[in-house]
Amino acid sequence: MPRVVSLFLPRWPTDRLRRKSPGSAPPADVPLVLIGRSGSRRTVTAADALAESAGLHVGMPATKAQALVPGLAVLDADPAGDADTLHRLAVWALRFSPMVAPDPPDGLVIDTTGADHLHGGEEAMLRALVERFAASGIEAQVGIADTWGAAHAAARHAGAAMVIIEPGRTRPALAGLRLAALRLPDRMRSDLHVLGFSTIGELAGQPRAPLTLRFGPQLARRLDQAFGDVPEPIEPVRSPDLVEVRRTFAEPIGAPETIRRYSGKLVDALIAELEGRGLGARRLDLLFGRVDNRWEAIRVGTARAERDARRLTRLLAERIETIDPGFGIEVMTLTASLAEPLGARQVISSLVEEEEPDVAGLYDLIANRVGERSLYRFAPVASDVPERSVMQIEPLALDDGASWVDHWPRPSRLLARPEPVETMALLPDHPPVWFTWRRQRRRVRRADGPERVFGEWWKREAEAATVRDYFCVEDDAGERFWIYRAGDGEHPETGSHRWYLHGIFA
Repeated sequence: MPRVVSLFLPRWPTDRLRRKSPGSAPPADVPLVLIGRSGSRRTVTAADALAESAGLHVGMPATKAQALVPGLAVLDADPAGDADTLHRLAVWALRFSPMVAPDPPDGLVIDTTGADHLHGGEEAMLRALVERFAASGIEAQVGIADTWGAAHAAARHAGAAMVIIEPGRTRPALAGLRLAALRLPDRMRSDLHVLGFSTIGELAGQPRAPLTLRFGPQLARRLDQAFGDVPEPIEPVRSPDLVEVRRTFAEPIGAPETIRRYSGKLVDALIAELEGRGLGARRLDLLFGRVDNRWEAIRVGTARAERDARRLTRLLAERIETIDPGFGIEVMTLTASLAEPLGARQVISSLVEEEEPDVAGLYDLIANRVGERSLYRFAPVASDVPERSVMQIEPLALDDGASWVDHWPRPSRLLARPEPVETMALLPDHPPVWFTWRRQRRRVRRADGPERVFGEWWKREAEAATVRDYFCVEDDAGERFWIYRAGDGEHPETGSHRWYLHGIFA
Protein backbone atom coordinates (compact mmCIF):
# COMPACT_ATOMS: atom_id res chain seq x y z
CA MET A 1 0.00 0.00 0.00
CA PRO A 2 1.54 3.35 -1.04
CA ARG A 3 1.89 6.06 1.60
CA VAL A 4 2.17 9.71 0.65
CA VAL A 5 3.07 12.71 2.84
CA SER A 6 1.89 16.22 2.04
CA LEU A 7 3.88 19.01 3.68
CA PHE A 8 1.99 22.30 3.87
CA LEU A 9 3.72 25.63 4.61
CA PRO A 10 0.76 27.91 5.40
CA ARG A 11 2.79 31.12 5.55
CA TRP A 12 5.58 30.10 3.22
CA PRO A 13 6.27 33.41 1.41
CA THR A 14 6.44 35.52 4.59
CA ASP A 15 8.31 32.86 6.57
CA ARG A 16 10.82 32.51 3.73
CA LEU A 17 11.36 36.25 3.57
CA ARG A 18 12.01 36.59 7.31
CA ARG A 19 14.35 33.60 7.26
CA LYS A 20 16.26 34.65 4.11
CA SER A 21 16.67 38.35 4.92
CA PRO A 22 16.30 38.87 8.69
CA GLY A 23 18.06 42.22 8.47
CA SER A 24 15.89 43.72 5.73
CA ALA A 25 12.64 42.09 6.87
CA PRO A 26 10.43 44.01 9.34
CA PRO A 27 10.61 43.14 13.06
CA ALA A 28 8.73 40.05 14.19
CA ASP A 29 6.15 42.18 16.06
CA VAL A 30 5.17 44.14 12.93
CA PRO A 31 2.42 42.66 10.68
CA LEU A 32 3.73 41.77 7.22
CA VAL A 33 1.96 41.24 3.90
CA LEU A 34 3.26 40.63 0.40
CA ILE A 35 1.66 42.42 -2.50
CA GLY A 36 1.34 41.22 -6.08
CA ARG A 37 -0.66 42.10 -9.15
CA SER A 38 -3.93 40.46 -10.16
CA GLY A 39 -4.61 41.99 -13.54
CA SER A 40 -4.48 45.75 -12.97
CA ARG A 41 -5.11 45.48 -9.21
CA ARG A 42 -2.55 45.19 -6.43
CA THR A 43 -3.70 42.56 -3.93
CA VAL A 44 -2.39 40.73 -0.89
CA THR A 45 -0.73 37.47 -1.97
CA ALA A 46 0.55 36.40 1.48
CA ALA A 47 0.10 37.48 5.11
CA ASP A 48 1.84 36.46 8.30
CA ALA A 49 0.09 35.45 11.51
CA LEU A 50 -0.06 39.00 12.91
CA ALA A 51 -1.59 40.33 9.72
CA GLU A 52 -4.19 37.56 9.62
CA SER A 53 -5.13 38.19 13.26
CA ALA A 54 -5.72 41.83 12.31
CA GLY A 55 -8.29 40.75 9.72
CA LEU A 56 -6.16 40.75 6.57
CA HIS A 57 -6.36 37.89 4.09
CA VAL A 58 -5.07 36.77 0.72
CA GLY A 59 -6.88 38.47 -2.16
CA MET A 60 -7.66 41.68 -0.25
CA PRO A 61 -6.85 44.92 -2.12
CA ALA A 62 -3.53 46.37 -0.99
CA THR A 63 -5.00 49.84 -0.30
CA LYS A 64 -7.68 48.36 1.96
CA ALA A 65 -5.11 46.32 3.90
CA GLN A 66 -2.95 49.40 4.51
CA ALA A 67 -6.00 51.39 5.62
CA LEU A 68 -7.14 48.71 8.10
CA VAL A 69 -3.76 48.20 9.79
CA PRO A 70 -1.65 51.31 10.45
CA GLY A 71 2.07 50.57 10.42
CA LEU A 72 1.59 47.52 8.22
CA ALA A 73 4.80 46.32 6.54
CA VAL A 74 4.24 45.89 2.81
CA LEU A 75 6.73 44.18 0.51
CA ASP A 76 6.56 43.00 -3.10
CA ALA A 77 5.88 39.34 -3.68
CA ASP A 78 8.55 37.20 -5.35
CA PRO A 79 6.82 34.14 -6.87
CA ALA A 80 9.93 33.09 -8.79
CA GLY A 81 12.04 33.18 -5.62
CA ASP A 82 9.40 31.23 -3.70
CA ALA A 83 9.29 28.54 -6.39
CA ASP A 84 13.08 28.27 -6.58
CA THR A 85 13.44 27.92 -2.81
CA LEU A 86 10.61 25.38 -2.72
CA HIS A 87 12.51 23.31 -5.27
CA ARG A 88 15.64 23.45 -3.11
CA LEU A 89 13.56 22.38 -0.10
CA ALA A 90 12.39 19.38 -2.11
CA VAL A 91 16.02 18.43 -2.79
CA TRP A 92 16.75 18.76 0.94
CA ALA A 93 13.78 16.51 1.75
CA LEU A 94 15.36 13.68 -0.27
CA ARG A 95 16.91 12.62 3.05
CA PHE A 96 13.47 11.36 4.09
CA SER A 97 12.54 9.54 0.86
CA PRO A 98 13.79 9.19 -2.72
CA MET A 99 10.37 10.31 -4.03
CA VAL A 100 9.96 14.04 -3.34
CA ALA A 101 8.45 16.76 -5.50
CA PRO A 102 7.42 20.41 -5.02
CA ASP A 103 3.68 20.98 -4.55
CA PRO A 104 3.39 24.65 -5.59
CA PRO A 105 2.81 27.20 -4.32
CA ASP A 106 3.23 26.26 -0.66
CA GLY A 107 4.12 22.62 -0.09
CA LEU A 108 5.95 19.41 -0.84
CA VAL A 109 4.72 15.92 -1.63
CA ILE A 110 6.75 12.92 -0.43
CA ASP A 111 6.11 9.28 -1.28
CA THR A 112 7.40 7.48 1.82
CA THR A 113 6.39 3.96 0.80
CA GLY A 114 8.95 1.60 2.30
CA ALA A 115 11.07 4.42 3.77
CA ASP A 116 9.22 5.39 6.96
CA HIS A 117 10.73 2.54 9.01
CA LEU A 118 14.18 4.05 8.43
CA HIS A 119 13.04 7.08 10.46
CA GLY A 120 11.34 5.29 13.35
CA GLY A 121 7.85 4.97 11.83
CA GLU A 122 5.34 7.37 10.32
CA GLU A 123 4.63 9.42 13.43
CA ALA A 124 8.32 9.91 14.27
CA MET A 125 9.06 10.85 10.66
CA LEU A 126 6.27 13.44 10.50
CA ARG A 127 7.32 14.91 13.84
CA ALA A 128 10.91 15.20 12.61
CA LEU A 129 9.71 17.05 9.49
CA VAL A 130 7.67 19.57 11.49
CA GLU A 131 10.46 20.11 14.03
CA ARG A 132 13.10 20.65 11.33
CA PHE A 133 11.04 23.43 9.74
CA ALA A 134 10.09 24.94 13.11
CA ALA A 135 13.79 25.15 14.01
CA SER A 136 14.26 27.25 10.85
CA GLY A 137 11.37 29.57 11.73
CA ILE A 138 8.97 28.09 9.17
CA GLU A 139 5.52 26.91 10.20
CA ALA A 140 4.61 23.50 8.75
CA GLN A 141 1.66 21.12 8.78
CA VAL A 142 1.83 17.52 7.53
CA GLY A 143 -0.61 14.82 6.55
CA ILE A 144 -0.04 11.24 5.45
CA ALA A 145 -2.48 9.02 3.58
CA ASP A 146 -2.72 6.43 0.83
CA THR A 147 -2.96 9.06 -1.93
CA TRP A 148 -1.53 12.44 -2.80
CA GLY A 149 -5.01 14.00 -2.87
CA ALA A 150 -5.97 12.64 0.55
CA ALA A 151 -2.66 13.70 2.14
CA HIS A 152 -2.99 17.18 0.57
CA ALA A 153 -6.49 17.54 2.02
CA ALA A 154 -5.46 16.28 5.47
CA ALA A 155 -2.49 18.65 5.77
CA ARG A 156 -4.46 21.74 4.77
CA HIS A 157 -8.04 21.19 5.93
CA ALA A 158 -8.09 18.70 8.83
CA GLY A 159 -7.33 21.41 11.40
CA ALA A 160 -4.24 19.82 12.99
CA ALA A 161 -0.49 20.21 12.60
CA MET A 162 -0.01 16.46 12.06
CA VAL A 163 -2.67 14.16 10.59
CA ILE A 164 -2.29 10.43 9.97
CA ILE A 165 -4.97 8.73 7.87
CA GLU A 166 -4.62 5.02 8.48
CA PRO A 167 -4.29 2.72 5.44
CA GLY A 168 -7.66 1.91 3.92
CA ARG A 169 -9.46 4.72 5.80
CA THR A 170 -9.30 7.38 3.10
CA ARG A 171 -13.01 7.65 2.26
CA PRO A 172 -14.34 8.06 5.82
CA ALA A 173 -11.48 10.41 6.70
CA LEU A 174 -12.27 12.76 3.79
CA ALA A 175 -16.06 12.58 4.01
CA GLY A 176 -16.39 15.45 6.49
CA LEU A 177 -13.88 17.82 4.88
CA ARG A 178 -14.90 20.90 2.91
CA LEU A 179 -14.92 20.95 -0.89
CA ALA A 180 -11.83 23.17 -0.86
CA ALA A 181 -9.83 20.05 0.10
CA LEU A 182 -10.37 18.64 -3.42
CA ARG A 183 -8.15 21.27 -5.12
CA LEU A 184 -11.03 22.52 -7.28
CA PRO A 185 -11.13 25.96 -8.96
CA ASP A 186 -12.82 28.71 -6.94
CA ARG A 187 -15.59 29.15 -9.49
CA MET A 188 -16.41 25.43 -9.43
CA ARG A 189 -16.53 25.35 -5.62
CA SER A 190 -18.83 28.38 -5.60
CA ASP A 191 -21.21 26.71 -8.06
CA LEU A 192 -21.22 23.50 -5.99
CA HIS A 193 -22.11 25.49 -2.86
CA VAL A 194 -25.01 27.07 -4.74
CA LEU A 195 -26.24 23.53 -5.52
CA GLY A 196 -26.13 22.65 -1.81
CA PHE A 197 -22.87 20.68 -1.57
CA SER A 198 -20.57 21.57 1.31
CA THR A 199 -18.49 18.44 2.07
CA ILE A 200 -16.63 15.79 0.08
CA GLY A 201 -18.88 13.06 1.46
CA GLU A 202 -22.00 14.75 0.09
CA LEU A 203 -20.40 15.08 -3.32
CA ALA A 204 -18.95 11.56 -3.44
CA GLY A 205 -22.40 10.00 -2.95
CA GLN A 206 -23.86 11.63 -6.07
CA PRO A 207 -24.04 10.05 -9.56
CA ARG A 208 -21.05 11.06 -11.64
CA ALA A 209 -22.74 11.56 -15.01
CA PRO A 210 -24.77 14.71 -14.13
CA LEU A 211 -21.79 16.23 -12.30
CA THR A 212 -19.47 15.58 -15.26
CA LEU A 213 -22.01 17.01 -17.66
CA ARG A 214 -22.32 20.16 -15.55
CA PHE A 215 -18.71 20.72 -14.42
CA GLY A 216 -16.56 18.72 -16.83
CA PRO A 217 -14.12 15.84 -16.12
CA GLN A 218 -11.97 17.69 -13.56
CA LEU A 219 -14.42 17.21 -10.68
CA ALA A 220 -14.64 13.43 -11.10
CA ARG A 221 -10.88 13.19 -11.63
CA ARG A 222 -10.11 15.00 -8.36
CA LEU A 223 -12.48 12.71 -6.47
CA ASP A 224 -10.94 9.59 -8.01
CA GLN A 225 -7.40 10.82 -7.29
CA ALA A 226 -8.24 11.50 -3.66
CA PHE A 227 -9.80 8.05 -3.20
CA GLY A 228 -7.05 6.23 -5.12
CA ASP A 229 -9.26 5.10 -8.02
CA VAL A 230 -7.10 7.05 -10.49
CA PRO A 231 -3.30 7.27 -10.06
CA GLU A 232 -1.64 10.64 -9.53
CA PRO A 233 2.05 10.14 -10.34
CA ILE A 234 4.78 11.99 -8.47
CA GLU A 235 7.64 13.17 -10.66
CA PRO A 236 10.58 13.06 -8.20
CA VAL A 237 12.90 16.03 -8.06
CA ARG A 238 16.56 15.40 -8.85
CA SER A 239 19.64 17.44 -8.10
CA PRO A 240 22.39 17.88 -10.70
CA ASP A 241 24.95 17.52 -7.91
CA LEU A 242 23.95 13.91 -7.16
CA VAL A 243 25.90 10.99 -8.61
CA GLU A 244 23.39 9.11 -10.76
CA VAL A 245 23.26 6.39 -13.43
CA ARG A 246 20.28 5.46 -15.57
CA ARG A 247 19.14 2.52 -17.68
CA THR A 248 16.31 2.68 -20.23
CA PHE A 249 14.80 -0.53 -21.65
CA ALA A 250 13.50 -1.00 -25.18
CA GLU A 251 11.06 -3.59 -23.80
CA PRO A 252 9.63 -3.27 -20.26
CA ILE A 253 10.93 -5.71 -17.64
CA GLY A 254 9.11 -7.11 -14.64
CA ALA A 255 10.63 -10.40 -13.45
CA PRO A 256 12.41 -10.10 -10.06
CA GLU A 257 15.51 -11.90 -11.32
CA THR A 258 15.75 -9.50 -14.28
CA ILE A 259 15.38 -6.49 -12.00
CA ARG A 260 18.04 -7.94 -9.71
CA ARG A 261 20.46 -8.47 -12.59
CA TYR A 262 20.13 -4.93 -13.92
CA SER A 263 20.40 -3.56 -10.38
CA GLY A 264 23.85 -5.14 -10.16
CA LYS A 265 24.85 -3.57 -13.48
CA LEU A 266 23.70 -0.15 -12.27
CA VAL A 267 25.70 -0.60 -9.07
CA ASP A 268 28.85 -1.31 -11.10
CA ALA A 269 28.28 1.81 -13.20
CA LEU A 270 27.61 3.95 -10.13
CA ILE A 271 30.74 2.72 -8.38
CA ALA A 272 32.81 3.72 -11.41
CA GLU A 273 31.35 7.23 -11.18
CA LEU A 274 31.96 7.42 -7.42
CA GLU A 275 35.53 6.19 -7.79
CA GLY A 276 36.26 8.89 -10.33
CA ARG A 277 35.15 11.51 -7.81
CA GLY A 278 36.82 9.91 -4.80
CA LEU A 279 33.47 9.28 -3.09
CA GLY A 280 31.70 6.41 -1.42
CA ALA A 281 27.94 5.86 -1.10
CA ARG A 282 26.20 6.21 2.25
CA ARG A 283 22.67 6.09 0.85
CA LEU A 284 21.38 4.63 -2.43
CA ASP A 285 18.02 5.30 -4.11
CA LEU A 286 16.90 2.92 -6.84
CA LEU A 287 13.93 4.32 -8.79
CA PHE A 288 11.76 2.34 -11.20
CA GLY A 289 9.76 4.15 -13.87
CA ARG A 290 6.74 2.04 -14.83
CA VAL A 291 4.97 2.12 -18.18
CA ASP A 292 1.85 3.58 -16.50
CA ASN A 293 3.87 6.68 -15.52
CA ARG A 294 4.11 5.65 -11.86
CA TRP A 295 7.36 5.45 -9.91
CA GLU A 296 8.48 2.84 -7.41
CA ALA A 297 11.56 3.28 -5.23
CA ILE A 298 14.00 1.41 -3.00
CA ARG A 299 16.22 3.13 -0.43
CA VAL A 300 19.13 1.52 1.41
CA GLY A 301 21.81 3.00 3.64
CA THR A 302 25.25 2.01 4.86
CA ALA A 303 27.11 2.60 8.10
CA ARG A 304 30.02 4.22 6.30
CA ALA A 305 30.97 5.24 2.79
CA GLU A 306 31.09 2.16 0.53
CA ARG A 307 32.20 1.20 -2.96
CA ASP A 308 31.84 -2.56 -2.49
CA ALA A 309 29.69 -3.73 -5.42
CA ARG A 310 28.69 -7.06 -3.85
CA ARG A 311 27.59 -5.47 -0.59
CA LEU A 312 25.58 -2.70 -2.23
CA THR A 313 23.95 -5.10 -4.70
CA ARG A 314 22.95 -7.42 -1.87
CA LEU A 315 21.32 -4.59 0.08
CA LEU A 316 19.28 -3.55 -2.97
CA ALA A 317 18.36 -7.15 -3.85
CA GLU A 318 16.81 -7.65 -0.40
CA ARG A 319 14.32 -4.85 -1.10
CA ILE A 320 13.36 -5.78 -4.67
CA GLU A 321 10.46 -7.93 -3.46
CA THR A 322 8.74 -4.77 -2.20
CA ILE A 323 8.55 -3.37 -5.74
CA ASP A 324 5.35 -3.65 -7.77
CA PRO A 325 6.42 -3.59 -11.45
CA GLY A 326 2.83 -3.25 -12.66
CA PHE A 327 2.70 -3.77 -16.43
CA GLY A 328 6.45 -3.38 -16.68
CA ILE A 329 9.42 -1.15 -15.85
CA GLU A 330 10.94 0.92 -18.64
CA VAL A 331 13.45 3.05 -16.71
CA MET A 332 15.75 2.30 -13.74
CA THR A 333 17.73 5.07 -12.05
CA LEU A 334 20.29 4.51 -9.29
CA THR A 335 21.36 7.56 -7.29
CA ALA A 336 23.87 8.04 -4.49
CA SER A 337 21.67 10.51 -2.60
CA LEU A 338 24.28 10.69 0.16
CA ALA A 339 27.98 10.32 -0.64
CA GLU A 340 31.12 11.01 1.36
CA PRO A 341 34.84 11.16 0.53
CA LEU A 342 36.41 7.71 0.47
CA GLY A 343 40.09 7.11 0.02
CA ALA A 344 42.20 3.99 -0.02
CA ARG A 345 42.72 2.36 3.36
CA GLN A 346 45.11 -0.33 4.54
CA VAL A 347 43.47 -3.37 6.07
CA ILE A 348 46.50 -4.73 7.97
CA SER A 349 49.91 -3.19 8.57
CA SER A 350 52.09 -6.31 8.87
CA LEU A 351 52.18 -9.96 7.91
CA VAL A 352 51.68 -11.10 11.50
CA GLU A 353 48.87 -8.69 12.40
CA GLU A 354 45.40 -10.20 12.52
CA GLU A 355 42.70 -8.47 10.54
CA GLU A 356 39.94 -6.96 12.64
CA PRO A 357 36.48 -8.33 11.90
CA ASP A 358 34.33 -6.00 9.80
CA VAL A 359 30.79 -5.81 11.17
CA ALA A 360 29.68 -3.03 8.84
CA GLY A 361 27.94 -5.51 6.55
CA LEU A 362 25.93 -6.96 9.44
CA TYR A 363 24.96 -3.48 10.59
CA ASP A 364 23.81 -2.53 7.09
CA LEU A 365 21.60 -5.61 6.79
CA ILE A 366 19.94 -5.06 10.16
CA ALA A 367 19.58 -1.29 9.80
CA ASN A 368 17.83 -1.58 6.43
CA ARG A 369 15.37 -4.06 7.89
CA VAL A 370 14.49 -2.43 11.21
CA GLY A 371 15.56 1.19 10.62
CA GLU A 372 18.72 3.18 11.20
CA ARG A 373 17.34 4.80 14.36
CA SER A 374 16.95 1.39 16.00
CA LEU A 375 20.72 0.78 16.11
CA TYR A 376 23.04 2.94 18.17
CA ARG A 377 25.57 2.85 20.97
CA PHE A 378 26.18 5.13 23.90
CA ALA A 379 29.08 7.56 24.17
CA PRO A 380 30.19 9.76 27.08
CA VAL A 381 29.58 13.50 27.21
CA ALA A 382 31.58 15.89 29.38
CA SER A 383 28.88 16.69 31.93
CA ASP A 384 28.51 16.08 35.67
CA VAL A 385 24.71 15.94 35.38
CA PRO A 386 24.02 12.21 34.90
CA GLU A 387 21.25 12.45 32.29
CA ARG A 388 23.42 14.77 30.20
CA SER A 389 26.57 12.66 30.39
CA VAL A 390 25.52 10.21 27.68
CA MET A 391 24.43 10.45 24.06
CA GLN A 392 23.48 8.10 21.25
CA ILE A 393 25.89 7.78 18.33
CA GLU A 394 26.14 5.54 15.28
CA PRO A 395 27.31 2.00 16.09
CA LEU A 396 30.43 2.29 13.91
CA ALA A 397 31.37 5.86 14.84
CA LEU A 398 35.04 6.35 15.65
CA ASP A 399 36.03 6.25 19.32
CA ASP A 400 37.36 9.65 20.43
CA GLY A 401 38.88 8.26 23.63
CA ALA A 402 36.44 9.98 26.00
CA SER A 403 35.24 8.07 29.08
CA TRP A 404 32.92 8.50 32.03
CA VAL A 405 34.13 9.59 35.46
CA ASP A 406 35.22 6.61 37.54
CA HIS A 407 35.91 8.12 40.97
CA TRP A 408 32.31 7.43 41.97
CA PRO A 409 30.31 4.31 41.02
CA ARG A 410 27.59 4.69 38.42
CA PRO A 411 24.48 2.49 38.01
CA SER A 412 24.22 0.08 35.10
CA ARG A 413 20.69 1.29 34.41
CA LEU A 414 19.82 4.99 34.44
CA LEU A 415 16.09 5.76 34.44
CA ALA A 416 14.80 7.90 31.60
CA ARG A 417 13.44 10.34 34.20
CA PRO A 418 14.21 10.46 37.92
CA GLU A 419 11.22 9.05 39.81
CA PRO A 420 10.10 10.64 43.11
CA VAL A 421 10.32 8.49 46.26
CA GLU A 422 9.09 8.91 49.81
CA THR A 423 11.89 8.81 52.39
CA MET A 424 12.90 9.61 55.92
CA ALA A 425 16.40 11.04 56.36
CA LEU A 426 18.28 13.25 58.79
CA LEU A 427 19.33 16.48 57.10
CA PRO A 428 21.66 17.67 55.76
CA ASP A 429 24.16 14.87 55.07
CA HIS A 430 22.60 11.58 56.13
CA PRO A 431 21.19 8.97 53.75
CA PRO A 432 17.56 7.81 54.01
CA VAL A 433 16.61 5.25 56.63
CA TRP A 434 13.98 3.86 54.28
CA PHE A 435 12.34 4.83 50.99
CA THR A 436 9.17 3.89 49.11
CA TRP A 437 9.42 3.44 45.33
CA ARG A 438 6.60 2.19 43.11
CA ARG A 439 4.46 1.39 46.16
CA GLN A 440 7.11 -0.83 47.71
CA ARG A 441 8.81 0.22 50.92
CA ARG A 442 12.49 -0.69 51.29
CA ARG A 443 14.65 -0.45 54.39
CA VAL A 444 18.14 0.89 53.77
CA ARG A 445 20.78 -1.46 55.13
CA ARG A 446 23.92 0.21 53.78
CA ALA A 447 24.61 3.56 52.14
CA ASP A 448 27.50 5.52 50.70
CA GLY A 449 27.54 9.25 49.99
CA PRO A 450 26.77 11.99 49.51
CA GLU A 451 28.26 12.80 46.10
CA ARG A 452 27.40 16.42 45.34
CA VAL A 453 26.58 17.36 41.73
CA PHE A 454 26.25 21.04 40.87
CA GLY A 455 23.99 22.53 38.21
CA GLU A 456 25.43 23.72 34.92
CA TRP A 457 24.98 27.48 35.30
CA TRP A 458 26.53 28.18 31.89
CA LYS A 459 23.62 26.39 30.19
CA ARG A 460 20.70 27.65 32.29
CA GLU A 461 20.59 30.55 34.74
CA ALA A 462 18.12 28.57 36.89
CA GLU A 463 20.89 26.06 37.67
CA ALA A 464 23.30 28.63 39.11
CA ALA A 465 22.55 27.60 42.70
CA THR A 466 21.03 24.13 42.33
CA VAL A 467 22.75 21.02 43.62
CA ARG A 468 22.01 17.31 44.01
CA ASP A 469 23.30 14.99 46.70
CA TYR A 470 23.55 11.39 45.42
CA PHE A 471 23.68 8.27 47.62
CA CYS A 472 24.31 4.63 46.74
CA VAL A 473 21.98 2.61 49.00
CA GLU A 474 21.40 -1.11 49.52
CA ASP A 475 18.19 -2.59 50.92
CA ASP A 476 17.59 -5.72 53.00
CA ALA A 477 17.29 -7.87 49.85
CA GLY A 478 20.72 -6.81 48.62
CA GLU A 479 19.42 -4.63 45.78
CA ARG A 480 21.31 -1.40 45.23
CA PHE A 481 19.86 1.91 44.08
CA TRP A 482 21.09 5.37 43.17
CA ILE A 483 18.98 8.07 44.83
CA TYR A 484 19.46 11.79 45.30
CA ARG A 485 18.09 14.76 47.18
CA ALA A 486 17.35 17.93 45.18
CA GLY A 487 19.15 20.55 47.28
CA ASP A 488 21.88 20.69 49.88
CA GLY A 489 19.53 20.01 52.81
CA GLU A 490 19.95 23.51 54.24
CA HIS A 491 19.22 26.31 51.77
CA PRO A 492 15.88 26.40 49.89
CA GLU A 493 17.35 28.12 46.82
CA THR A 494 19.45 25.02 46.07
CA GLY A 495 16.45 22.77 45.42
CA SER A 496 13.14 21.41 46.62
CA HIS A 497 14.81 18.93 49.04
CA ARG A 498 12.63 16.16 47.62
CA TRP A 499 14.12 12.72 47.01
CA TYR A 500 14.33 10.86 43.69
CA LEU A 501 15.50 7.47 42.44
CA HIS A 502 17.69 7.89 39.38
CA GLY A 503 19.34 4.53 38.71
CA ILE A 504 19.66 0.84 39.58
CA PHE A 505 22.91 -1.07 40.04
CA ALA A 506 23.32 -4.55 38.59
